[in-house]
Amino acid sequence: MVRITVVYDNNAYDAALQTAWGFSALVETAAATVLFDTGGDAPTLLSNMAALGIDPHTIDAIALSHIHRDHTGGLAGLLDTGIRPTVYAPAAFPTDFKNTVSARTDMVEVTGPMQIAPGIHVTGEVGTDIVEQALVVETTDGLVVVCGCAHPGVVEMTRRAAESVGTQIALVMGGFHLGQATQAQISRTIDGLNALNVQRVAPSHCTGDPARQAFSAAFGENYVLIGAGAVLDLER
Repeated sequence: MVRITVVYDNNAYDAALQTAWGFSALVETAAATVLFDTGGDAPTLLSNMAALGIDPHTIDAIALSHIHRDHTGGLAGLLDTGIRPTVYAPAAFPTDFKNTVSARTDMVEVTGPMQIAPGIHVTGEVGTDIVEQALVVETTDGLVVVCGCAHPGVVEMTRRAAESVGTQIALVMGGFHLGQATQAQISRTIDGLNALNVQRVAPSHCTGDPARQAFSAAFGENYVLIGAGAVLDLER
């Protein structure tokens, strides 16, 4: 099985968890445990992990989507627990950030597609203004694409995932960066994901309520509601 748990999000799901602006998701397989992004602050992240019964020391690797603090803010406090996972970050991250992290744990600068654990990949750098990468998880139904904010566009992030790993897209989840989008932009995004034959969507974080409602209407039973504390169990 593959278990994906949203451990940090500004959208509520499990009332036992705190919400705050940002995103983080934990991917657990038999081979590895990978944390994607670290939310905006360590206290909220660690509190939510404790509420979910997740021990930080089980984390083998951390993949960071992009440099914004609502996705990297929890990293220092997480490392303060004594864990030393390998951190995979886009090479475009500021030098001072990379130096600070590499002084504390192993760090890999990512440019192109890379497998970071069996069946778990990163797309490599996408975009030019705000460089970002997505996490890609293999399942029996196809790929699960986890986006932090999808600043380069969730359609482009998903396309890169399909190109880099080469199979159908079972689910796209996380931040779709549509909080300020017009209805026309939202509709084009839905059409773009449909053109890529995306089976299910689970938008959260910076997607915005109007866009989430539009995705729910467009995908129907293939829309997955997520927020802080949501757990998705998938076959590997």
